[in-house]
Amino acid sequence: MTFKRESPENILRLTRWQTSTFLVMLFGYIGYYLCRVNLPNAFPLLSETFGLTNAELGLIITYSELSYSAGKFVNGPLADKLGGKKFFLLGMIGAIFFNVLFTYGTTLTHFIVIWCFARFFLSMGWGGLVKVIGSWYESKRYGTVMGLISINFQFGGVLAALFSGFLLQMGSDWKGLFLYPAGVLFFILIWSSLASRETPQDVVPGTTFGSSEDQKTHIKKSGSVKENILQLLKMPLFHKLLIFSFFSHVLRIFFFTWTPKLLVDIGMGATTAIFSSAVFPTLGCVGTILLGWYTDKYVKNGDRARPMWIMLLGLAASLFIIAHLMKSQPENLISIVVLIGLCGFFLLGPYSMSGGALSLDIAGPKVAGTCTGLVDGVGYIGGALAGWGAGKIADSTGGWQPVFQVLGVFALVATFSAFLLSRAFQKHYQLQQKN
Repeated sequence: MTFKRESPENILRLTRWQTSTFLVMLFGYIGYYLCRVNLPNAFPLLSETFGLTNAELGLIITYSELSYSAGKFVNGPLADKLGGKKFFLLGMIGAIFFNVLFTYGTTLTHFIVIWCFARFFLSMGWGGLVKVIGSWYESKRYGTVMGLISINFQFGGVLAALFSGFLLQMGSDWKGLFLYPAGVLFFILIWSSLASRETPQDVVPGTTFGSSEDQKTHIKKSGSVKENILQLLKMPLFHKLLIFSFFSHVLRIFFFTWTPKLLVDIGMGATTAIFSSAVFPTLGCVGTILLGWYTDKYVKNGDRARPMWIMLLGLAASLFIIAHLMKSQPENLISIVVLIGLCGFFLLGPYSMSGGALSLDIAGPKVAGTCTGLVDGVGYIGGALAGWGAGKIADSTGGWQPVFQVLGVFALVATFSAFLLSRAFQKHYQLQQKN
């Protein structure tokens, strides 16, 4: 980080607040996931208690994913104008309130409506986070910093699974899977409000700490919400990022939504299935950190997408192998769990790039909320497809093997879209070199 013309006292203050703000964005967003991934962890109990089918449970996901997508489109640009930290905290407040309200229902309609509101508020978190982080770090560190920060939603998925499994072991019913995470997030909210700052200038007015003069983004300058959106939509590079986001979200949302339920369906107990589902985000953390570090250290032409499509080839292979093993489920249960973990390793690193380092590379911190809002907004339309579609296919075919065959095809399409994105970055870099 650059400390131009700062006194030693100011450098110390800025460094402390940078570290503190980073930790708030890291652990605060883990809190978001405690109040988000608890729903799929509760699916086996909701199915048992209320007799809901996979397709009906999938409706909760589909409608709430569409609500989340709408929230991304709205809240990302607003975070650029009103402040990332404000939206980060407001999202927590809404998540707490609607997680509690969720437990007062007994009907599918109640669950759908309330979870749609919960997801709208949860959509405020990532755009606010990227805007804040982009203001505190230089562009040459975006890959590493966003790789590290992105483990929050993956590790958040791990903790949510472990926490839900622990609550079930302690004898909790389905309501506890929503009430206790809301209580934890309340304390995280208080800490987050006190321990973070929006920008370095809020700590030392006029500081050049985190100066953006080295940030070579593709956006000429930030303007109104409409101007920022139009600038992005005019860029062929951004179009390819939107396509990749759609297909990568389909794949990710499937695993985060259905892993506990599919493991129960193929022979695991509910508690064991929840614990086992943590393998996907756990190995995803490893893949994300390694990919972020690699692109900062070894990618010299701005093309972070090349290692992405190479990793996604591994994802496609893993999915087709799982589909084959589904023919003999009980005998291959452990192998299937291991391969689900490998899917997390190959998928979550490239997925994290789209709404993290790549968005900051394209838009910079001033337009980061808008860029990530559009990228994730399009992506979660794909997530809605994964929510309902996977449950419907599993119900209509009597198993999960066809689902993994379809996912394998989606992984190949995602690989090709990442390849096209890589070519677009290379072309842009070559034009820059000529100019």
